[in-house]
Amino acid sequence: MIMSETRSIPTKSVRSKWIRISIFLAVIGPGIITANVDNDAGGLTTYSQAGALFGFETLWIFIPVTILLIMIQEMVNRMGVITGQGLSDMIREKFGVKITFYLMILLLITNFGNVMAEFAGIASAGELFGLPSWIIVPICAMIVWLLVLKGSYKSVEKVFLFACFFYLAYPITLIVLKPDYKIVAQAFIQPKFEFSGGYLVMLIGIVGTTIAPWMQFYQQASVAEKNISIQDYKYSRLDTIFGGIIVNLVAACIIVVCALTLNVAGIRINTAADAARSLAPMAGKGSSFLFAIGLWNASLFAASILPLSTSYTICEALGWESGVDKDFVRAPQFYILYTAIILLGAVSILIPGISLIKVMFWSQVINGLLLPIIIIFILLLVNDKRIMGNYVNSGIYNLVCWVSAALLIAVSFVYVMSLFLSD
Repeated sequence: MIMSETRSIPTKSVRSKWIRISIFLAVIGPGIITANVDNDAGGLTTYSQAGALFGFETLWIFIPVTILLIMIQEMVNRMGVITGQGLSDMIREKFGVKITFYLMILLLITNFGNVMAEFAGIASAGELFGLPSWIIVPICAMIVWLLVLKGSYKSVEKVFLFACFFYLAYPITLIVLKPDYKIVAQAFIQPKFEFSGGYLVMLIGIVGTTIAPWMQFYQQASVAEKNISIQDYKYSRLDTIFGGIIVNLVAACIIVVCALTLNVAGIRINTAADAARSLAPMAGKGSSFLFAIGLWNASLFAASILPLSTSYTICEALGWESGVDKDFVRAPQFYILYTAIILLGAVSILIPGISLIKVMFWSQVINGLLLPIIIIFILLLVNDKRIMGNYVNSGIYNLVCWVSAALLIAVSFVYVMSLFLSD
């Protein structure tokens, strides 16, 4: 009898472990997808420039940025699980239609600018493979459109999760280069400051491109549509933490790759596509190819998510039906808006003479202005006991969040000012 009971203990333990793993696999998605999409064409360009210009000297910023990103996304994730509502829906109910309307106008403008930047990234990646923009952009726009139009939430989420694996192109590129990992590790924990305008602007740019307003709206809407139960929230929170860590590790890999190659050679770049081209003579065609694949995947991935996020957000704010699991008859505004954003974003890239630099500039300006406002709304909502019950922030969590929000406001203000001064 004793031996029988002894054998049953590990069996139950293993069964319990597999149950927890299966629940986690069922819950994951919103956190990992949202975080990884943030490594888009604009993000890759920022990280590539950071590595090319400053070597390893900006790596230390990723530790506080990762913590800040996880905390912000955890709050919206929690609200999505507890309320079953999207963020714009909650803002409308608590703060009224007028405030929500103006907020949505700003979000629509900045998201559309970002969508244009993603299609520009697709065009640049296509050129690296010898494909002209007038071929690659329409094809990718059609793929993105059909994915959501014809798929269910589960099928779309699986495709997005699969796309996350393509970000391994950057860690693989780093492994090929064989850096001194001890020196890289030291750069993470030993901050090096340069009191130059370019260095400070780069640090601010890394923060600004890592935490974007669309992320909070998309993750909460995805969590709400996924119908994650309160009992399974701990697994959803783990999804958010895991996503926040992975996205910044990938970003750090991009900086290290460019530091080991472009910075050492004294090469200056303007875009992520420039970085991919420049890698070929120094790190080999294989590394250049991997970098180009990463750019194409990141741009296509973001070109899928940003219109989807915008459609979720606008429709929720205006009280319209939204969601990938609903058909066109039940959610016409959702699909019309999604289609319009993709179509206009793709067509605009093909217009001769359009200044993509200005488009990216003004979208980043609005991003910088909008983010602190969104963070304040989130903190007011997550601390409302009538909405969240016992799931409001704790005192210490709240203190850290408000201090972080104040720092974000300061960073965003300086970032916007730096953009104007450098324009």
